Amino acid sequence: MRRTLIDWLVDVHLKYKLLPETLFICINLIDRFSARSLIKRKDYQLVGVTCMLIAAKYEEIYPPYVENFVYITDHAYKREQIIEKEREILKEL
Repeated sequence: MRRTLIDWLVDVHLKYKLLPETLFICINLIDRFSARSLIKRKDYQLVGVTCMLIAAKYEEIYPPYVENFVYITDHAYKREQIIEKEREILKEL
């Protein structure tokens, strides 16, 4: 699952023209979070986009909006789910 998620996140990274550091921080956050907590298969993409959001907020001057990540996941997750997962990840790490 990790390989598939990372491949998809690279595409997202390229689509939004983010800095390379954003992708590296995102992958680091995914690895650290998944080492500390069990992630359900259906939530793996949610964790990925949420980590990308956190990394973009940290590294980018103009990070993508949460709505951009809702769109890129084809509305698989709602805005509130991404925000809630962001709280969970930041609390865990």
